Amino acid sequence: MTSGNPDGREFLWYIPNTVDPGHRGDDTVDGWGTLDYSVDLALRAERHGWGGALIGTGWGRPDTFTVATAVAARTTTFTPLVAIRPGYWHPAHFASAATTLDQLSRGRLFINIVSGTDDLAAYGDGEFDPGRRYDRTREFLRVVRRLWREDNVSFDGEFFHIEHSTVAPKTFGAEDGRHPRLYFGGASAAAEQVAAAEADVQLFWGEPLDGISERIDRLTTLADTLEREHAPLEYGLRVTTLVRDTTEEAWRDAEAKIASIAGKPDLHGHGQGPAVGQQRLLELADRGEVLDSCLYTTPGRYGGGGAGTTWLVGSADDVAAALQRYADLGIHHFVLSDTPYQSEVGRIGDQLLPLLRSAAPVAY
Repeated sequence: MTSGNPDGREFLWYIPNTVDPGHRGDDTVDGWGTLDYSVDLALRAERHGWGGALIGTGWGRPDTFTVATAVAARTTTFTPLVAIRPGYWHPAHFASAATTLDQLSRGRLFINIVSGTDDLAAYGDGEFDPGRRYDRTREFLRVVRRLWREDNVSFDGEFFHIEHSTVAPKTFGAEDGRHPRLYFGGASAAAEQVAAAEADVQLFWGEPLDGISERIDRLTTLADTLEREHAPLEYGLRVTTLVRDTTEEAWRDAEAKIASIAGKPDLHGHGQGPAVGQQRLLELADRGEVLDSCLYTTPGRYGGGGAGTTWLVGSADDVAAALQRYADLGIHHFVLSDTPYQSEVGRIGDQLLPLLRSAAPVAY
């Protein structure tokens, strides 16, 4: 059992967690990168109906878990979705840190496991074969899950070894089988093996409905094939949502944003090809500038990486209808954002979330 809302839907915002301003075109400078800025975003999220926010990770950025702990201490209902990397963390060390924050915050913790490329050598993980990262992630999750529910755990795996390990305290609500929800991303065959076997939620980026439907079907079948031991795999969407009062205003602003970033350095230029999931997004532009009802693919042509590669653009009604179509496919977890983060967390929270919640099924 994991924490969540009674109707099964979760709506999260995004905290960029970078040192330098300018993330995805956000023009905020004053306070950027400070704890006060992150706490302000979290408090705004609380006031405007969000359950919490994803906090980004990567070497050369503030340590995500430290930031999440500080933010949790200064909020009331906000749940951080903390992005963490196996290799940066040993599973026993991570299991202990997570249970501590989970207990201190009384269950306000989600985890996003990231296996994508990073500056591994910078934090001492440079001898690891990146081609085996999903094998290691799967083992990492197996160890963490055991430490969350068992005492005196010994594990002798290919990547991790522990002897007679007991984590204290246990997770908040452990007596009822609860633990922090484990989100995971990745579109390669190796990544899908990890998600189907060990994740709680598979996060997708903003692909068209047909691609998401195909992947949900494949992952559901794969989970059955692997004889998954946990509760059924759930699904989530991480996407940019550009919402304005009218459809016309939204598209004018979307095109203006594209014009402002055209010609700037490509965000994909990291000396290696994009990951499978990112490549899928980049190829969408070849299918058309707008897919489904309002999925805008043009940002990917100008370096919009990850969740910034495609945008859902329109009025609140337009974007809510688009997101409801994803929900109809089985998407229950939504991580949304747009920039400037401080103003859009309120606009999108006030205009979009009530429409999505009114369309949610009633829990009995």
